Amino acid sequence: MKHSKAIAAVVLLLAAGGGAYWYFRAGPGAGTNLTVGGLNLAPSGAAAPAAAANAPRSGPPVAHVEATKPRVGQSRETVTAVGTFRSNESVVLRPEVASRVKSINFEEGQKVKRGQVLVQLDAAMEDATVAQAEAAYQLSKANNDRQKVLGARQIATERSVDEAHAALKRDEAALQLARARLEKFTLIAPWDGVVGLRKVSVGAYINVGQEIVNIEQIDPLKVDFRVPENFLASVRVGQEIAVTADAFPGRNFPGKVFAIDPLVDEQGRAVVVRALIDNSDELMRPGVFARVTLTLNIRDNAMFLPEQALMPVGERHSVFKVVGGKALLTSVEIGRRQNGEVEVTKGLSPDDLVVSAGQIKLRNGAPVQVVPKDFQPGGRASPPPAGK
Repeated sequence: MKHSKAIAAVVLLLAAGGGAYWYFRAGPGAGTNLTVGGLNLAPSGAAAPAAAANAPRSGPPVAHVEATKPRVGQSRETVTAVGTFRSNESVVLRPEVASRVKSINFEEGQKVKRGQVLVQLDAAMEDATVAQAEAAYQLSKANNDRQKVLGARQIATERSVDEAHAALKRDEAALQLARARLEKFTLIAPWDGVVGLRKVSVGAYINVGQEIVNIEQIDPLKVDFRVPENFLASVRVGQEIAVTADAFPGRNFPGKVFAIDPLVDEQGRAVVVRALIDNSDELMRPGVFARVTLTLNIRDNAMFLPEQALMPVGERHSVFKVVGGKALLTSVEIGRRQNGEVEVTKGLSPDDLVVSAGQIKLRNGAPVQVVPKDFQPGGRASPPPAGK
């Protein structure tokens, strides 16, 4: 009897082991639960869904992306250069005659008006020469008038009348010469401006051409700068410039091009451009180093995208547009780049929604969901910074 029970137990164990081996090899839901000796060998919670095995699989996961519409604005095609501020007019006052400085009629650094006497040289001898010439002229004039009267009465000869007239002309020319020489002893301002630092003092003897003082007209100011010759066809009179200077950080000086040198520098392969800027506050000074931004062309209603939205492939560029919840790869043509943005010249419209972040792993036609920039997996936004 005991022998029969032992055999039955062994058979039961073998059956249970075989059933377990079959179940785990086939996997959950591959067949019907196995019952041996009234025991259910399927693990708790294991389903046997024959229908679930035949259910259709779900599609690819939805990718979370950030998207933006093109920014519509003004596109400026510019070229940068370095240059120098220059006076609108500049001259160094120098005498045309040698003499002693009699008086200086200006203060250094002050404004002067056109025609204002700046320096008076000693002209005592020239004053005497002018007086002598005036006396000779008056005498010649009286003789000429007398000879005219006598000639009309046919008392004076025709020759004496001609000689009197010639003497008058000679003395008149001598007077004009004396007066012209006298004027050179008075140095005046040729136009409105600001005088610099004088190089002479009262009483000093100065020679012809010796430097006395410089005069600068600083409103407006000129800016001279060089542009590479490959931009020559794009540079035109009237174009706008924006000038900055290290001496005045954060300050812009707007201006316009008014002259272009017709000669291209063959050494530097550049053309010299001259612009005019307003300096009514007289803040800027000639000789200051300038950084110039020249606007070559302006386009209104241009479209811009963040640079990271581009998908460059060789020399071609593409972006992902969001259309109907899917990412569509679209070829675009780009223009200039500025401040982290790139101009799109072809391939988009202002109402298109373009993926700006998260496009690296996208494929054409992949389902996408546009999320805010601070989105985190799990549906929560990142917490705001402390203190806000």
